[in-house]
Amino acid sequence: MARRKYSWTSLTDDELLEVRLKDLRVTVKGTWLEKCLRALNGELAEHDIRVRPHAWISSEWFSPESTPGIAIPFYLAHSRLMQLEKKMILEVEGGTWSECMRILRHECGHVVTHAYQLYRRRRWQQLFGPSSKRYPRYYRANPASRNHVQNLRLWYAQSHPDEDFAETFAVWLRPRSHWRTRYADWPALKKLEYVDELMEEIAGKRPALTHREKVDPLSTLTQTLGEYYKKKRALYLVDTPKTYDRDLRRLFSDDPKHYRSEAASSFIRRNRASVRELVAKWTGEYQLTFDAVLDDMIQRCRELNLRAVGPERKLLMEFTVLLTAKTMHALFGPSRRRWIAL
Repeated sequence: MARRKYSWTSLTDDELLEVRLKDLRVTVKGTWLEKCLRALNGELAEHDIRVRPHAWISSEWFSPESTPGIAIPFYLAHSRLMQLEKKMILEVEGGTWSECMRILRHECGHVVTHAYQLYRRRRWQQLFGPSSKRYPRYYRANPASRNHVQNLRLWYAQSHPDEDFAETFAVWLRPRSHWRTRYADWPALKKLEYVDELMEEIAGKRPALTHREKVDPLSTLTQTLGEYYKKKRALYLVDTPKTYDRDLRRLFSDDPKHYRSEAASSFIRRNRASVRELVAKWTGEYQLTFDAVLDDMIQRCRELNLRAVGPERKLLMEFTVLLTAKTMHALFGPSRRRWIAL
């Protein structure tokens, strides 16, 4: 099959940001996303779960209550759009096979919930809570909790009963997840065992929800890419303490005798991408969250005329730990456990 060509692929980033989402005209068909969806259907077939989610392109990941389908964000449908997403957000959520499958399994959990009306069951409500609970604009997460499984980042299972089930389903569905061993000592194991029983019960049964529709398809979205990213970037930015001086002075040196050593600001700038990526991996936070903190630290190092003195490997590790500690304290310190935007 010949790959479809789009006129906007040759635009500069600034020009592309002026394009409306609806004018991108990308689809699932003919992209790598088709293979991901086939893999998902294969995993469902392994358990004889008869629902087969349909998929379409929209502005974000979601699965509506009204149809057994999954909306996929537009940037995953073309490499040029993934490139822009990487530049604007510093990473591409769902941009690898494993991450895309992880999200698809989560969304499929919503599909199964609605298609078989599982949320109506008393045991479902006892374990996960009422599905009718209003979705919050923000939720507070407890990183130490073992009452919820861990699939998506930011302890997403803690945000709402529906998300708790979807996350539990995703962990259960993933081949070779070894969930019985992984969650052996966790209270969350009861939820996984319930999902296991529930899926065995509905195996081979026709879903109640079969009507297929596309909610908020890309063709109806009139905002520009620039407007889209302005709103999206705002979700990732977090207010953090701006007083880094004592920690930076402890790590770097302001002694005039080290004036020939590399400037601490240059050291951080040179290593920022790798440090940002590593800390995001450690914490589950988005890389963009740390970028503003790094900007502030670079500026303070420059103003304090600090120098990077000592073995680079040791210095790099200590700075990585400092960035992690500073940001996580700001997010989850005793007086300010983070509110995470949904």
